[in-house]
Amino acid sequence: MLLYTDIISGDELFSDAYPIKVIDDIAFEVDCAMITISEGEVDIGANPSAEGGDDEGADSSSQTVNNVVYSFRLTETSFDKKSYMSYIKGYMKAIKAKLQESDPSRVPTFEAKAATLVKKILGNFKDYEFYIGESMDPEGMVALLNYREDGITPYFTFFKDGLKEVKLVSIYLNSCDNT
Repeated sequence: MLLYTDIISGDELFSDAYPIKVIDDIAFEVDCAMITISEGEVDIGANPSAEGGDDEGADSSSQTVNNVVYSFRLTETSFDKKSYMSYIKGYMKAIKAKLQESDPSRVPTFEAKAATLVKKILGNFKDYEFYIGESMDPEGMVALLNYREDGITPYFTFFKDGLKEVKLVSIYLNSCDNT
């Protein structure tokens, strides 16, 4: 499994357990869904209806949440267009500096493609909701939530160059007694 973390804040933002599309080699679109959880319940990605469970009889302590927001403890924040422009200029500068250290040949591609994506975001600014990672680091990545053409299906946009891919290794421990 791959976990994607913010290279600035270190926050975990999403994993490859969710459907991911690469957009123009500059961003990831991560599909998410609204799920219903009950108090004390942990989302492991299982489908209750496929497991023989149902949603009937949900008690009053249940709530509907976005599965990526819930799983990665993202927090909604707000921007007006002017404050987002100020944030994104600083963020792009920080990502460019990180790229100059780690992959200088990527910088020209990043600059050109990021500028195009930011123009698209600003052109549809009213369609986005903004989320930050668990640490609430104001310098970190702001994830952009939007909805597909059907108006129902949510998805996040994350800047590809602002992420670090971490490979998670599962360890199976055999607890058998070998005596």
